[in-house]
Amino acid sequence: MLSLIEQIKSGALWDFPGGIHPPENKTQSMKEPIAPASIPKEIILPIKQHIGKPGHLIVSQGDKVLKGQALTKYDTSFMLPVHAPTSGIISAIEPRTIAHPSGLSEMCIVIEPDGEDRWIERKKTNDFTDCTPDELIEVIRQAGISGMGGAGFPTAKKIQSGLARTEILIVNAAECEPYITADDMLMQTHADEVIKGIDIVEHILKPKLTIIGIEDNKPAAIKALEKAAQHKDIVIRVVPTKYPSGGEKQLIKLLTNKEVPANGIPADISLLVQNVGSLQAIKRAVCDREPLIERIVTLTGNTFKQPKNVKALIGTPVQALLDEFGYKADKKLPRLIMGGPMMGFTLPHANVPITKTANCILAPTVKEISPNQHEMSCIRCGQCADACPASLLPQQLYWHSKAEEYEKCEELNLKDCIECGACAFVCPSEIPLVQYYRQSKAEIRTRKEEAQAAERAKVRFEERKSRLERDKIERENRFKKAAENRRKEVKTPDGEDAIAAAIARVKAQKSDSSSDEPKVKPAVAAAIAKAKAKQAAAKEAGLAEPDNSEMSKLREERKRLAREKKANKAAETEVNSESDESDPKKAAVAAAIARAKARKAEQAKGAEPSESEPASSEDDPKKVAAAAAIARAKARKAEQAKDAEPSDSEPASSEDDPKKAAVAAAIARAKARKAEQAKAAEPSKSEPAPSEDDPKQAAVAAAIARAKARKAEQAKDAEPSKSEPAPSEDDPKKAAVAAAIARAKARKAEQAKDAEPSESEPASSEDDPKKAAVAAAIARAKARKAEQAKDAEPSKSEPAPSEEDPKKAAVAAAIARAKARKAQNQQNNRLEEDE
Repeated sequence: MLSLIEQIKSGALWDFPGGIHPPENKTQSMKEPIAPASIPKEIILPIKQHIGKPGHLIVSQGDKVLKGQALTKYDTSFMLPVHAPTSGIISAIEPRTIAHPSGLSEMCIVIEPDGEDRWIERKKTNDFTDCTPDELIEVIRQAGISGMGGAGFPTAKKIQSGLARTEILIVNAAECEPYITADDMLMQTHADEVIKGIDIVEHILKPKLTIIGIEDNKPAAIKALEKAAQHKDIVIRVVPTKYPSGGEKQLIKLLTNKEVPANGIPADISLLVQNVGSLQAIKRAVCDREPLIERIVTLTGNTFKQPKNVKALIGTPVQALLDEFGYKADKKLPRLIMGGPMMGFTLPHANVPITKTANCILAPTVKEISPNQHEMSCIRCGQCADACPASLLPQQLYWHSKAEEYEKCEELNLKDCIECGACAFVCPSEIPLVQYYRQSKAEIRTRKEEAQAAERAKVRFEERKSRLERDKIERENRFKKAAENRRKEVKTPDGEDAIAAAIARVKAQKSDSSSDEPKVKPAVAAAIAKAKAKQAAAKEAGLAEPDNSEMSKLREERKRLAREKKANKAAETEVNSESDESDPKKAAVAAAIARAKARKAEQAKGAEPSESEPASSEDDPKKVAAAAAIARAKARKAEQAKDAEPSDSEPASSEDDPKKAAVAAAIARAKARKAEQAKAAEPSKSEPAPSEDDPKQAAVAAAIARAKARKAEQAKDAEPSKSEPAPSEDDPKKAAVAAAIARAKARKAEQAKDAEPSESEPASSEDDPKKAAVAAAIARAKARKAEQAKDAEPSKSEPAPSEEDPKKAAVAAAIARAKARKAQNQQNNRLEEDE
């Protein structure tokens, strides 16, 4: 059995499935030789003119460039540079509309030619065989050569992928697209350069066989190639004219009967395919050091006066070619198609530039190619499947593409579609199937890019998270290490930790200071100690129930101190509240409270027997002291109000009741007189007052009271009895309060007199019982004197209208209290002498 190479050399030829035979229309542009196009006024160079990523700019606006100078640079194998097609100045670097089905704009370099067309310095290569394959591949990459058959794949990358594994090199010279004759004319005029390019690629790849596949409708090109390759080991295989025999996979099937696997490349099956235009560019790049800056373009269509092929600079605007070569736009529907009628696309306008992959500008009339396509419903005839050269299912792909079911499209191998347009050409419903496939491909590609970007972002996020965790752990370790180092540094020579020692000293000082402060008073502590001693003694004696009397006394002492403190605080609060001149209502309220307490005391007096215990209550003396303080404050305030207000001021309102206050004041004075008489009559029956502070305070208070009494009596004698009532709105209220307090005291004193015998013993408490006994004796004296005054002078009670009566009542109350204290002190002194 013959090998594949032997079968090819023997003339074997195969076929691919599907395919169509559209009208060729190639002879129109073959009547004249290739014409050079002039340098345009403006050159527009898209940065990206190939499959892959655009290069990086190395020039800026305003720079002056020479012909063949690189304008971008590459750093990956899928990048290609672009070069200046002529000398000039870069006038702009901005987005411009490019030759693409989308009609979108991309970044372009705009050059304003200077007309000199000056080249950069070039060093030609006389013998490329002296260069290594890698050096030649690098030269091809620097020249910016890409597939010139329409795909635009980087040629250097393609050749590099076939290194050391290419057995058969296939040269694509089929050019099956209708109307296009650029490759045909290239082979006719530059066949020797094409063969030279084949030699360079063979030197790089070292294949076992080289085949040139060309359709039988190009007899002149076939003769030119046979002449140029007559001394070469190159097989020129003429294939039948059939569209799309110029497709890479279809040509491989024709010439070798091999199929490129899905998602694979020809290098996977030891094959490499190169276009004749790319081979010519390789020859110029390696031998002449000329980058890809021009190409042959077919200008065809009935709107041209004479269709022809022209050699145009890369970046030449289409409009410049139309103006130069006799284009006359169709009146009904002017159209410009980049490429052929099968795989080309309509340009948005004529200012788009010629690129490395632009091989034809088709400008047909309406009669030549009808633009009217009325898409109808699919009738499921199956002709598209019969015409598909890739053996796909165009009908199902159309349904899924229209429904945006892109996963289904991928399952049906949409990626293998070469977009030849054979299915749309034979469709009786005139459905633009290729447009649906292009849109679906673009959407699938976009989604994959987004998914890849999301995956990369996820990886970056995970890496960042891990990095932060590592940094945190390292930071904590650094802190711990630094703390340990500091501890080691502050260690004393004897091994003690200075910080720990300092903390211990602070704690010790704090405990010492807290222990210095006595938690209990000495007396209380002594009582506790005595109680504990008694308990211990009882326990030693074997008593079951120890004596807790001392503990009981201690608890009573604590309670008494708490109550005394609470009573003093209440007295201060009352004095402060009474001293406020702007709040007479509070005084009235206090008077009412005092009257209520007095009534309650009277009721208690009637309910208790006369043999009740002596008045040793812990509350009564405190209340008496508080009432006395309030009375003194009211007296001072009344005197200030009297000095400040005129005597003829208006009477107080009826709500404050000054008459009652005056009556109360008169009663208080009578009680005071009676208390003096009782003091003289019963000196021996008063209870002793052992307090160290009370005699002095009583003496001072008595002196003040006497002075106030004299002043009040002088004012009373000087003024008529019909004096005006108290003018101040505040004074009557305060006087009423004082009177109420005085009445309460009188009633309380009477209750104490009836309830206690004169020989009652003082209370067991060290301070309060004695004070209570003194207060009780004073109260009894006041009560007796008040009764005598009441019986003796019932008609002499003074009326209430006097302006000064409230003040006098307060003064009289204070004097009475002072006299009572003095009498009690004298009685106490007598008792002490008797003892």
